[in-house]
Amino acid sequence: MNPLSPALVAKTDAARGLLARVARDAAPALFTTSFGAEDMVVFDLIAGTDDALTPALKTIAVATLDTGRLPDETYQVWQAAVARYRRKVEPYFPAAPAVEQFVRVHGINAFYDSVAERKSCCHIRKVEPLERALQGRGAWITGLRRAQAASRSDLAIEARDDEHGLVKVSPLADWSETDVWDYLSARDVPVNALHARGYPSIGCAPCTRAVRPGEDVRAGRWWWEQADAKECGLHVKSELVPA
Repeated sequence: MNPLSPALVAKTDAARGLLARVARDAAPALFTTSFGAEDMVVFDLIAGTDDALTPALKTIAVATLDTGRLPDETYQVWQAAVARYRRKVEPYFPAAPAVEQFVRVHGINAFYDSVAERKSCCHIRKVEPLERALQGRGAWITGLRRAQAASRSDLAIEARDDEHGLVKVSPLADWSETDVWDYLSARDVPVNALHARGYPSIGCAPCTRAVRPGEDVRAGRWWWEQADAKECGLHVKSELVPA
């Protein structure tokens, strides 16, 4: 393990300070995690420190969206994170009747058939559970970064999310991929084993593949679709304004 560089220490302190302020001023705050690399950095920021900011950070709830089709490796790092940080992770599942109706009408893997079918599946398995998770929250904390995708290039660190009626906070917005992995290494943070197998972005198992050399980091998500603006609907850019 290598120590954090002075520049990364400064970014870490700024991110943790932001999270503590949000936890105090926009309570109740919720961090939603998919247990990817960036989300594990945020998990460690809010749960892996014993400094003076800990009391505020402890009030941040942690939740995840279990779509029912996640890779086993995601469940493994979920379990490892709970063991490491001893923090409760609230699971939100899709409504069973909606899943049953979708599969009954369209088929088990209908998301391959069209963008509309894929987005419908994402809405049932991700968007609607997220809406339930965010009800009554004052702040939504994510692990998004600007460099992850063209659609996130102007991502604000802190923005008003009118769609959900809260403040959306992305403390790693200006972090690089190197920053993320240097932090994970220095802190010995649990990571999803799929990252080492060429998966920079990990979603549902049938909708995620490893990327090839030279491909965009999001190329492995819904790879059968056109490359532009591939999102599942969780992060609606048009609804965000700087806080």
